[in-house]
Amino acid sequence: MLHNRQGDLLIVDILIYVFFGLFTLICMLPFYYIFINTISSNDVISTGRIYLWPVGIHFTNYVKIFEMRGIPQAALISFGRTVLGTLATVACSCFLGYTLSRREFWKRAFWYRFVVISMYFNAGIIPWFITMRNLKMVDHFLAYIVPSAVMPFFLILYKTYYESIPASLEESAELDGAGYIVRFTRIVFPLSLPIVATIAVFSAVNQWNAFSDTLFLMRNSRLYTLQFLLYQFLNEVSGLARLMRNSSTNAGAIDLSRMLTPTSIRMTISMVVILPILFVYPFFQRFFIKGIMIGAVKG
Repeated sequence: MLHNRQGDLLIVDILIYVFFGLFTLICMLPFYYIFINTISSNDVISTGRIYLWPVGIHFTNYVKIFEMRGIPQAALISFGRTVLGTLATVACSCFLGYTLSRREFWKRAFWYRFVVISMYFNAGIIPWFITMRNLKMVDHFLAYIVPSAVMPFFLILYKTYYESIPASLEESAELDGAGYIVRFTRIVFPLSLPIVATIAVFSAVNQWNAFSDTLFLMRNSRLYTLQFLLYQFLNEVSGLARLMRNSSTNAGAIDLSRMLTPTSIRMTISMVVILPILFVYPFFQRFFIKGIMIGAVKG
């Protein structure tokens, strides 16, 4: 009887591993498909005949992307806004979330409702732009950092998480004379690393992918982000590809396998933008899962 039960459990384990293995492959397939398209012959990519294996492997698309003028500066701006913006979001939202979790906080219910309401009402782009201009944020690097320092959704996650921490831990420190800052830095914050890592992942992804604020606020090309610059390049390459495709002169001198096309550049840009996040995410995954589960449900 015990032998049969162990055999059944083994079969169940095998089925679970097979199921989640297939699920993992399905999740990875889009990234793999994009990658093999970036290194395949560009004329084959345009016909949609790339399925499982690359055809006519070359890395010209990546070379062209990184040979663009302004790419190093734009990459530095994107990296800087991602790191500094994430740190600002984690620090500000973390402490404000702790403040809202304290029952003795003045008008706590009012301020919490005020934060929640701001999630549902948005004045729009024009009032936002006027506000940013009045704050002297046009053509200023801080325009990438300051507006995202406090995010209502992150405040709710922090507040819920902090309320799940046993109050007795802080009460013991309070009896020893510890103030709010000491209790937060030495007790609460070390216990909140899972939710901090979760918010850091969310914030880093948002900062890395954002380019609309560059479009509206930045006129100085030295403050362009990598995503915005690649977006501009994509539009330029699309026009160039159409011009080359419609031109019949000197067609024999063009290497069609390496000629830039909208599809090949679109795929390459996608990989350039996605890869940094793919490398960072696995290091935060274990904190990410725990932080979401604890921060979303008050126990």
